[in-house]
Amino acid sequence: MGTFANIILCTCDQLRPFEVGCYGNGLIRTPNLDRLAREGTRFEVAITSYPVCMAARSSMLSGQFARRCTGGVGNAACMGPLGPELPEYPVPGRLHLKESTLPEVLRNAGYYNALIGKWHVHVWPHELGFDYCLMCRVYHRHTGQSYTENGGPEFVPPGYSVDFEAGRVERFLHERSSSSQPFFLFYNISPPHCPLADAPERYLRLYDPEDIPVRPNVDLSRPLPEQDKWLKVYLWDHQYYRFHLPYTEHLPAGFGLRQLIAMYYGLTTWVDDAVGRMLSALDSSGLAESTIVVFTSDHGDYLGSHGRVQKGGLHEESIRIPLLFRWPTLPGSRARVVSGQVASLVDLAPTILDLIGLPVPPHMHGQSLAPMLRGDQGRLDRNCAFVETAYEGVGIRTPRYLYALPWAEQERGLGEKALYFFDLGRDPYQLRNLASVAGQHPAARELDQRLRHWHNTTPWMS
Repeated sequence: MGTFANIILCTCDQLRPFEVGCYGNGLIRTPNLDRLAREGTRFEVAITSYPVCMAARSSMLSGQFARRCTGGVGNAACMGPLGPELPEYPVPGRLHLKESTLPEVLRNAGYYNALIGKWHVHVWPHELGFDYCLMCRVYHRHTGQSYTENGGPEFVPPGYSVDFEAGRVERFLHERSSSSQPFFLFYNISPPHCPLADAPERYLRLYDPEDIPVRPNVDLSRPLPEQDKWLKVYLWDHQYYRFHLPYTEHLPAGFGLRQLIAMYYGLTTWVDDAVGRMLSALDSSGLAESTIVVFTSDHGDYLGSHGRVQKGGLHEESIRIPLLFRWPTLPGSRARVVSGQVASLVDLAPTILDLIGLPVPPHMHGQSLAPMLRGDQGRLDRNCAFVETAYEGVGIRTPRYLYALPWAEQERGLGEKALYFFDLGRDPYQLRNLASVAGQHPAARELDQRLRHWHNTTPWMS
């Protein structure tokens, strides 16, 4: 088993690629993510399979669409006195992810599996084959965060959660450097998910709001629907919308979308610094050459685009994610950019298994991206991503188009007419929805057939 590579799947929460340097943002400071891109492979177009946290993370680990691994549930958690907390335990069998997952396949192959950071999957980690877990509550906060280590008594470490977790990752890597047993580390960084105000001052003031580039589909001249409420959610999260603590009831003077996006930039750099600590620990422990590093996010964030906030919809700001792979010993992977192949979160588990030579279970819906990483193929047979949502139906994203069908009134049915049809080659900011004329467009008719076929042939959780 010592011949297998170590694996780190590093995710953050609610990061879209438009705020990462290697994806073309000239203002943001993300030197460590940019380093991963230089030393590995960057997928230009990577898409979440479901643009909310729990469903996306479940798909990541299972290689399945949410309809199969969660029954189509978007976010779920045990509701305790402080809000969403931890998975229910004990439960009569697994409520979600009922078929073997990535960590289970790896454990059976001799891997040591560890989780550090956010979980937000409706199954306890040890039930999915994790040997070690340092898991925080789903309750979003970056200070005063509560953790359980291997299901033990909860504790609140001093300082910021991001820095505490990064330190534990460093310790883990140095401890594993003396072991011949390969490891899988699922490392989850919570920012740039809100609460944006709960972060070190140096990140909050790192970017001048006046310097922030605003996407063309953001209209700063018009307030967002319920703008004050949503700005408070971004700043303080549960402390505002669940508890209404007094300090959350008033926005800072002059606070608007520019200030919000500047803070999002700052927390993205905080994420990058944590990734840098992980990469430095890999270097100093001697593990860098033998470790596959995957970096991604669960979904994006509207940040005012199309007059919307947060995530959950089928626009690029919500569904696009960064996706970086680095394995120094993989021939031809250095500084490779894959621009013509669409990748999806459901592809991560099959890809990782393929890279280390393990068979991909047939119940996984994703396809292996390994041929692209090795440079063996220019395109895969399936060059699209399917996206499920709770309220906007389902969509298909190809290199050029986004096509979506709404949910119908009958359970699990799809509507007759298109909800969205965007030609992203001509309209990258989705300013012109062509749904009303989709029936006259050959590409839309083909996408309609492909999407309905996928919907009718992809089983739900029984």
